[in-house]
Amino acid sequence: MSTVQISAADVNKLRQQTGAGMMDCKKALVEANGDFEAAVDYLRKKGAKVAASRQDRESNEGVVIAKATADGKRGIVLELNCETDFVAKNADFVALANKFADLAIDKNPANLEELLALDLDGAKVSEVIVDNTGKIGEKIGISKYEVVTGEKVVPYIHGNYRLGVLVALNQDVAGVEEAGKDVAMQIAAMSPVALDKADVDPKTIEREIEIAKEVIRAEGKPEEMVEKIAAGKLNKFYKDSTLLNQEFVKDSSVDVRKFLDNTAKGLTVSAFKRVQLGA
Repeated sequence: MSTVQISAADVNKLRQQTGAGMMDCKKALVEANGDFEAAVDYLRKKGAKVAASRQDRESNEGVVIAKATADGKRGIVLELNCETDFVAKNADFVALANKFADLAIDKNPANLEELLALDLDGAKVSEVIVDNTGKIGEKIGISKYEVVTGEKVVPYIHGNYRLGVLVALNQDVAGVEEAGKDVAMQIAAMSPVALDKADVDPKTIEREIEIAKEVIRAEGKPEEMVEKIAAGKLNKFYKDSTLLNQEFVKDSSVDVRKFLDNTAKGLTVSAFKRVQLGA
């Protein structure tokens, strides 16, 4: 029996994340000893409706900025956080985030640590952050910083700076900018977990197979059919959750791989990054 105290706020948070009923969420949290990810798995195994998207989870406020170099060979995306929506919408705060992004484009830091150590207007970025914390009256900080390189990198910002995407394509040819923007919008909307089947984390595959098998057995299917049906469900997971295999949102008759190849023979995505505020 769990000794973890499950509050009404915890139950409501899980309900917002999954769409499952309140009592189901409470039971899941009790069974999972308060572990939210384990509780989500519990709900899925029991067949409860779990929302595919978890947009309602609690998050810090702030903005996400995505930019590419003038030659389109490198892009960066960063998340600058603050405490309130009021500050996040302030033009000066957005301008500060853009200054950090422009510096990253100019100086090409490899990671967040290097970005924070760069000089900006006579002080390190980390010092500029502390200084602006005093001016704004809220704690601010850069929580995420990602870099992507490729033959053509297309940046995209969605939802009033709440989500940023970088898409790297393997060719810089006619039509690639528009195609890259379409794929970036696809990534923003569909949140793929990986580029292709081979890029999925093995732990994620194991988790999906385990959940599928438990659901199949709960449905009363013969044991000799479990492996085959689970394999089918895994293929469905690949189709829904890996970018190149997803149905293209603007034309469901083709997947993203085919859409890109139709744009230019051999065109494909070599890498992508998706940064969502607070996620």
